[in-house]
Amino acid sequence: MSATPVLEAARAELNERCNAIEGCYEFMLAYAAQGLSDDSSNSQVREFLSKCNRALGDLAGLLERFVGQIGADSTAPYTAFIAVLDRDARDAQAAVQLVLAQPSISSQLVDNLNASIHLRALLTDLFLIDEVLKTHRRPS
Repeated sequence: MSATPVLEAARAELNERCNAIEGCYEFMLAYAAQGLSDDSSNSQVREFLSKCNRALGDLAGLLERFVGQIGADSTAPYTAFIAVLDRDARDAQAAVQLVLAQPSISSQLVDNLNASIHLRALLTDLFLIDEVLKTHRRPS
């Protein structure tokens, strides 16, 4: 299968969003280890969280468009998994937004966000769908 421009654009956007989410998580691991009582000395935490928040917005819609372009024999398994990913993305986004709404972001608050099952489930979802979609990169 040769990739269409629409498929390549969707693939690039998905990759960008995954990088933003994973990058935020990795940054938060380091931030949590610093033992900071607030974010006054490190404004990057809000930047990473804001970028992650944007990346989480309508993630399911992006995946639906992507799957629509790959020409799968049946989209039912993808649709079912996208529903799972959508719930996890919305739950993770709610947690990220809760942290962003705070006047001060401590290392402990970020550590609790890192430990959130919602964020971890989403990361696992993204790793899984990324591997699945890699099979559609092979030219025919």
